[in-house]
Amino acid sequence: MTTSEKKIHINSLIENGKYYEYTKAADPIGSGAISQIPFAEFGSELHETGSTRIIPLDISAELGCEGPATSPALCANFVRILAGEGLSTAFNATSQLFYVIYGSGLTEFDGISIPWQTGDFVALPMGKETHHIAEADSAFYLVHDEPLLRYLGATANIQRFKPTLYTSEDSLRELDKVKKEAEAANRSRISVLLANKAMDQTLTVTHTLWAMLGVLPINAVQLPHRHQSVALDLILDCVPGCYTLVGPRISARGEILNPTRVDWKPYSAFITPPGYWHAHYNDSSREAHLIPLQDAGLQTYLRTLDIKFVLPNGEDSSKRPTTSQ
Repeated sequence: MTTSEKKIHINSLIENGKYYEYTKAADPIGSGAISQIPFAEFGSELHETGSTRIIPLDISAELGCEGPATSPALCANFVRILAGEGLSTAFNATSQLFYVIYGSGLTEFDGISIPWQTGDFVALPMGKETHHIAEADSAFYLVHDEPLLRYLGATANIQRFKPTLYTSEDSLRELDKVKKEAEAANRSRISVLLANKAMDQTLTVTHTLWAMLGVLPINAVQLPHRHQSVALDLILDCVPGCYTLVGPRISARGEILNPTRVDWKPYSAFITPPGYWHAHYNDSSREAHLIPLQDAGLQTYLRTLDIKFVLPNGEDSSKRPTTSQ
């Protein structure tokens, strides 16, 4: 290699290198280099009518990333399939989880058939082609982690868990057990977390995803809490008077300052940004149910979830020793 060729070679290796003074790059959100995850709502009208299709809840333009994406790591979707029709997908994802909003049918994945009906959850591993067939008009709420792999430039090729069905009968039975225990213990949160035997470190539904089925009783308030995972919340049954307050800061009394109010609507979804305090309220005459899905499996494994709760006395649990949280 000649001296001239060496110079050209070195120049090609160094031309993309940059340097920043620390304070100008340590906080890319504060500097405007990347955007905050915005609050967003997605109404049930997206899946109530129309043809068989997948409807990505896409905010990639706001995130400044390749889409579709509902957060930097996840993509939430409504899926509508008419009776007697099918829909095929082939996500490059390590995990996908769908909840059956209504309908019945089966999913063909990796040589097996998985039956499902209203209220069931189905967790599927790495992105093989998947075919959903509806026996009746059906709708899902489906979340997968393809945006994470797209960012990493990676391809999913290892199944980290087996396809898993969580039936409505089983999940509601377990939630009812917790509800009876909670009535005696006076807990502010009544919910069950879906888990998988293969996820013995994170105790989550997959190694990247976290899922909860919760009930909000009449006249209940779930005290403010926050975490660094993005919550992609699906509201199930509710009547007017159920809502969430969301905001970045709390007062010394544990109240969310200048909150955004999200009035719940049946089978609609919304995004709770990471790090934002949020609290759920039921001022209605009926209990309500919700399903938050998050990238908290990944966050838990990375030890970055950083979940904090406002205690009944208004104190932020982050001010307590770790062993008391």
